[in-house]
Amino acid sequence: MSDNITDASRVFRRSGGILRMSEALRRGVSRKTLYAMRDEGVVEQLSRGLYRLAVGGGLEAPDLVTVASRIPNGVICLISALAYHELTTQVPHAVDVAVARGAEKPRLDHPPINVYWFSGPAFAEGVETPKIDGVKIRIYGPEKSVADAFKYRNKIGTDVAIEALRGWRQRRGAKVENLLAHARVCRVERIIRPYLEAIA
Repeated sequence: MSDNITDASRVFRRSGGILRMSEALRRGVSRKTLYAMRDEGVVEQLSRGLYRLAVGGGLEAPDLVTVASRIPNGVICLISALAYHELTTQVPHAVDVAVARGAEKPRLDHPPINVYWFSGPAFAEGVETPKIDGVKIRIYGPEKSVADAFKYRNKIGTDVAIEALRGWRQRRGAKVENLLAHARVCRVERIIRPYLEAIA
């Protein structure tokens, strides 16, 4: 392995093992070295312009990591967020991502994404930032994800929203007032209340 590749590998490790090409170039890794690393299997390409060190096993959530890295102002939402919080049995076939209303539609060749435009508090509130595979992910928390599921029930299915609510309700420490606060932001409090009473 050349000195250039060894030095570049250190740059990747200091960045949690994942870098966009633009960041790698800014940190002194040349395109030639990056392509040599890819060709030698030192890094793997997750998506166009996004690379990760190939050592240390597979990623826990490669699609979420890729979307979070390529759409830094987006927030993982709906089925993808419910799956992350283990509140649905649905298997996401694409990553659901919310962007601020008026933002340009993100373009991503892989993984497939479903884009939703949220506005105001419905976009800004309830965002959590866990680290997955060394990358900070912007994702809606459990209560906000349940409220969003009811708001978008016509797109994802009322059964999915009810399943998420039931799963959330069974959790220790589930605070109904927190859920209802998010339901008010999403303007679905009157819709959620009867289901909440039926499940309680």
